[in-house]
Amino acid sequence: MRVLFIEDDPMNRRVVKDMLDVAGAEMFEAEDGPTGLQLIEEQEFQIVLVDLRMPGMDGITAIRQIRGRGDAKGRVPIIVVTADTAPDLRERCVTAGADEVLFKPVAMDALFDAMGRILARDAEGGTFA
Repeated sequence: MRVLFIEDDPMNRRVVKDMLDVAGAEMFEAEDGPTGLQLIEEQEFQIVLVDLRMPGMDGITAIRQIRGRGDAKGRVPIIVVTADTAPDLRERCVTAGADEVLFKPVAMDALFDAMGRILARDAEGGTFA
């Protein structure tokens, strides 16, 4: 499985990479939204993880740009990984097009559960966003 993590903090990327390594997933990294969007343009991913607070382009904007593509890459499953705890956060993320929202620090079982739900929906022909 190919996973893209759009996250500006290298430590957060490292922690999630270590988790995904356990599952045998291949993680690609983008330090910001524009770099993540470019990687999506150039490559195929089964899941995109995205932080919300990044310099230059926030995660909500990145999600909206991914969903606005109008092609198969625009339907890639997206999991938000955030430290933000605003009361309306989950609703804003889902409205933007996220499939799941996880809160930092992310536990391995929570990450794998979210990925499993998404992959199960995909296997059943479910739709995203």
